[in-house]
Amino acid sequence: MNWAAISFDWNQARAFMATAEEGSLSAAARALGQTQPTLGRQVSGLEDKLGIALFERVGRGLVLTPAGRNLLEHVRKMADAAVQISLVAAAQTQTIDGKVRITASDVFAAHILPPVLRHLREIAPKLEIEIVAANDIRDIQRREADIAIRHVRPEQPELYGRLVQEAEAHLYAAKPYIQRRGRPSTKADLSHHDFISFGFAETMIAYLAPLGITITGDNFHIGSNSGVVAWEYAQRGLGISFMSAEVGDATPGVERVLPDMDPIVFPVWLVTHRDLHTSPRIRLIFDTLADFLSRAPRK
Repeated sequence: MNWAAISFDWNQARAFMATAEEGSLSAAARALGQTQPTLGRQVSGLEDKLGIALFERVGRGLVLTPAGRNLLEHVRKMADAAVQISLVAAAQTQTIDGKVRITASDVFAAHILPPVLRHLREIAPKLEIEIVAANDIRDIQRREADIAIRHVRPEQPELYGRLVQEAEAHLYAAKPYIQRRGRPSTKADLSHHDFISFGFAETMIAYLAPLGITITGDNFHIGSNSGVVAWEYAQRGLGISFMSAEVGDATPGVERVLPDMDPIVFPVWLVTHRDLHTSPRIRLIFDTLADFLSRAPRK
């Protein structure tokens, strides 16, 4: 190994990679929890050390130079190696303490996880659990979370997944909405009702069509990218919304629409990195979540 050839700091390389991926120094600084001047000095230091320009400014953003694009591929390999080192170290930790990040949808995080989190506090009081409530799929490989609760099966060979539940969802509406707009008795009746979109209305329309429910964009006047917000709107009588049976049936003031309609069944997967799954604290939380989620629906 030619140690003299390694002439730059990993923190500088990390600052460069974050800036390239986030598109600006300010966004990269937020992502890394640093100040913008500090991060800017790290990027400039890397440029000075290597003797090349890595970025050029275009408007308010930064664009990689050809040299920067070439370097980024190598720095990403370094980042992957750094993450792997972190995974191996975490897997060797024998104590049941430290921070564990769990990601789940905002509805799942707000309505379903609290009881099991209370149980984890009782059996492992030194654990620090951070919930990342997000409806996108967080990257377990890059350690954006240690454990993910997903509704799709993981395909990456580095990930370990366990199917813990086949959950059901139904259409729900608040009683004031039913009183105001009438109770639909058939799927055809739904074309005359208001729906609350969670995400893009077009996606929801396409999802409902194979179920024999024909609606258009005219049925959507209110929506949100947040499941918690969309469900709150449904409870306020603003329209009909999908919700898991576990949450919907336990919510006062709402009722199933077309209760005889077959439920929508969706999987619940627990996912972690295979290296992390050998860590005692990750295994404890993973197995506790699996046991909790695989039980009969909680009332």
